Amino acid sequence: MQYQFGFIGCGNMGGALASAVAKTVCASEIAVCDYDEKKTSALKETYGVCVEEISSLVQNSRFVVLGVKPQMMESTLESVKPALLKNAGVVLISMAAGLSTSAIRAFAGGEYPVIRLMPNTPCAVGAGMVLYSTLGVSETDEQAFLNAFQKAGRLDKLDEKYIDAAGALSGCGPAFSYMFAKSLADGAVECGLPEDKAALYAAQTLLGAAEMLLTYGDPERLKNNVCSPNGTTIEGVQSLEKDNFRAITAQSVKEAYRRTLELKK
Repeated sequence: MQYQFGFIGCGNMGGALASAVAKTVCASEIAVCDYDEKKTSALKETYGVCVEEISSLVQNSRFVVLGVKPQMMESTLESVKPALLKNAGVVLISMAAGLSTSAIRAFAGGEYPVIRLMPNTPCAVGAGMVLYSTLGVSETDEQAFLNAFQKAGRLDKLDEKYIDAAGALSGCGPAFSYMFAKSLADGAVECGLPEDKAALYAAQTLLGAAEMLLTYGDPERLKNNVCSPNGTTIEGVQSLEKDNFRAITAQSVKEAYRRTLELKK
């Protein structure tokens, strides 16, 4: 087999994962393809990976990473069925929201081992949250996958029945976090802080808070530790509570989850 990993689709997420894998796997063992030649050319120039035609990539890759939209998955796999049949032992890796491992198998037309990923965009800077579940994947192949994707960030395996709900949090959460960061910065600008300083301080504050959560857990206790009686923080917290900050934030995750379930149909 010529390649360890073949990436079909090199958009924001597919490209980020290909970049992460290129930091642990020899570039000559990675193939990429995308209808947009600018994306594959950029990966080739930066990391030295190989650009392949889709059927050749599928036929000659140990792991085939499917970075295509959910609505395009069935037609994509249908088009490469002959190549899959020529590739004994191939493992399919899907990051399509709402599509189960069994759905990927059905589209591919065989009992192929499948890894289902739910990554997020911070994978681009090695700080991603990558959820995954497996179907029919050997321990050897799973370990090879983990070794290759380690530079993407934190990987966590969970029962597939939880992956849609978890993905609504970690997959969509960065966008919600960016909105919060911008709101924090905007508030400081309105208080007189220069815009560039406000953006920096908001980003570093969120980074530090995340590290505290990963180290100590218990967000409620950590929040209380910042609040002094009659102090500045408690005033801000009470304003958020008055405006239903918790309920609004929780609802954003629930709406993302609802849309994920719709995609399954």
